[in-house]
Amino acid sequence: MKEIEQRLTENGVRPTAMRILIYKYMAESEVAIALTDIENAFAKADRTTLFRTLKTFEQKGVVHQIDDGTGVQKYALCETGCNCELEQDLHLHFHCNNCNETVCLTEHKIPNINLPEGYVAEDANLVLKGICEKCSAQ
Repeated sequence: MKEIEQRLTENGVRPTAMRILIYKYMAESEVAIALTDIENAFAKADRTTLFRTLKTFEQKGVVHQIDDGTGVQKYALCETGCNCELEQDLHLHFHCNNCNETVCLTEHKIPNINLPEGYVAEDANLVLKGICEKCSAQ
């Protein structure tokens, strides 16, 4: 728990009990999670509190949002030291068409793309789709 409190504090997030629980829940998940996953895990918690916690985490660089094309935004914890900068922190995501899970492939970075003059990138999201390791082994 001390590590979680330290990580939140380092990112400028006050470590409340609910924030620590949500961080712990996300850290224990091997896949990106949707707000509904968090709502189901914390059924007695106020939905607004859960949403605001995710948004605070996103604004402070604790989590990043993933648009995997399913129409449901998913979230995953950022790596330590991540600033979600286009030039150095972006990585691939993989969405399984079979089990519908999305995972971060943090060891596979998105290369820097030189845009034509006058173009300014504000966000990048690269999602590969197919069959994940779990499903292909079945």
